Amino acid sequence: MALVELIMPKMGESIMEATVLTWLKKEGDTIEQDESVLEVATDKVDTEVPSTHAGVLKEILAKDGDVIEVGKPIAIIATDGEDAGAPAAPKAEAKSEPKPEVKVEAAQPATASNGAVQQAPVTSDRFYSPLVKNIAKEEGIPLSELDALPGSGKDGRVTKTDIIAYVETRGSQPVAAPAAAPAPESKPSTAVAKVPASISAGDEIIEMDRMRKMIAQRMVDSKRIAPHVTSFVEADVTNIVFWRNRMKNEFKKREGGNLTFTPIFIHAVAKAIKDYPMINVQVDGDRIIKKKDINIGVAVALPSGNLIVPVIKNADQLNLTGLANKVNDLATRARENKLSPDELSGGTFTISNVGSFGNVMGTPIIMQPQVGILALGAIVKKPAVIETPSGDAIAIRHKMFLSHSYDHRVVDGSLGGMVVRRVADYLERFEMDTDI
Repeated sequence: MALVELIMPKMGESIMEATVLTWLKKEGDTIEQDESVLEVATDKVDTEVPSTHAGVLKEILAKDGDVIEVGKPIAIIATDGEDAGAPAAPKAEAKSEPKPEVKVEAAQPATASNGAVQQAPVTSDRFYSPLVKNIAKEEGIPLSELDALPGSGKDGRVTKTDIIAYVETRGSQPVAAPAAAPAPESKPSTAVAKVPASISAGDEIIEMDRMRKMIAQRMVDSKRIAPHVTSFVEADVTNIVFWRNRMKNEFKKREGGNLTFTPIFIHAVAKAIKDYPMINVQVDGDRIIKKKDINIGVAVALPSGNLIVPVIKNADQLNLTGLANKVNDLATRARENKLSPDELSGGTFTISNVGSFGNVMGTPIIMQPQVGILALGAIVKKPAVIETPSGDAIAIRHKMFLSHSYDHRVVDGSLGGMVVRRVADYLERFEMDTDI
C-alpha cells in the first residue's frame, strides 16, 4: 500500500489559493480516480476537486473554511500500488500555513452599492481569503465592519459561510463595528444620492444572489471604465442556414452533439480578429497590450437567469468540428456549474447570441479588460434585392444583424466598423461545400 498526497490543484493563471467549502467524501471512504472529493471556492467560481488516484481517503488535512495555497496537500490517499516515493506529510504540517500578517493601509473612501461613502480603518491584522474580500466588496462591507465579524474557520478566520450568513441578516442584526477613523472635515462628501425604489402593497422583494450582484457590479464598472460605441451590420446568412440544415443530422450521428450556428460565428470572428489584430487588445493605464492568443468568450444563459462566459482558448486554431464540440461541452458544463476557474478567464473578445431569445439586435456591454464584444441577432427571413446574371431580383433571404460594441478609448469607429463588416463578409461568403 502506498500513501500519496492530494494537493490543491492550479485553477487559473492568477489564482494562488482556494477556500475549502465542503468535503464530499469522509475519511475511510473508497474513491475512484477523477471522482470529485471536495468543493472549493476562489474569488472567481466554486468548483469541485477530483481525486488524482484511486484508493481510500486515509486522512483529511484541510478543514472546511481553510484557505489552502495551490500545490499544498489537502488529503492523504492510500492506494494499492507501490510506494509512490514521496512520503505523506504529517497532518500537523500538511495544513495550510498561517499567512504572514499584512498591514492594510488606510485607503480613499469607497462608495458602497447603496451610495454611502465608507471609511476604511487605519490598519487590519486579520487575514481574509480572496473570496471573502470579493463578497465584502460587492456588498459594500467596510473593513472595519468585517473586522468585527466573528469567524468559524481556523484561528477565527471568516469563511464564505460566515459572510454570506451575515449578509442575509445584515441590517436586522448589526455587528458592533469598531469606530472608524473620522473623515477629514475639509473634504466634501462624494456620496451619490440614491433614488429610493417605490414599493407598494403586493410587491415582491427579491434579494440578488451573489452571481447577480457580481454581474451587476461588473457591468457598472465596464460602463464607467470604457466609453462604449456600437456599430451595426446586417448580414445575409442564407448559405449558412441551408448548409447547417443539410449537415446537422450527419454531425449529430457522428459527434453525438447538436450543430448550432455558434461555432460558425466564432470561426468567422476569429478570422476577422486575425485580419484586424488591434481589436484583440487590452488597456492597462496608458499602455495597450496586444494579445497574442485569440481567446473568444461565449455568453451562456444559466437556468437561474444569470449569465456566465466560458472561454474558448486559441479559437483560431480550431476547425468547425473542434469549435462545435467545444461549444457544446462548455455550454453543458456551464449550466451544470462544472466549469473550472481557468475556463472562465483569459478571454480577449466576447460574443453574445441575443438572437437565441428572439432579439434582432442589441448593444452589449464589454467584458473588462477586453475592448470588444459582438451581439448576434436572430436570423429572420426577409425579402431582399439580389443580383442575378439577368439583373436584380427580389428573393427570400435569411438575414441577421451583428452589433459590435467597442471601447472608444482605443478603438475608433473605423476599426470597430471594419471588424464587424469583415465578420459579416466571412458569413456571407460561406461555402456550401464546406466539410465538417
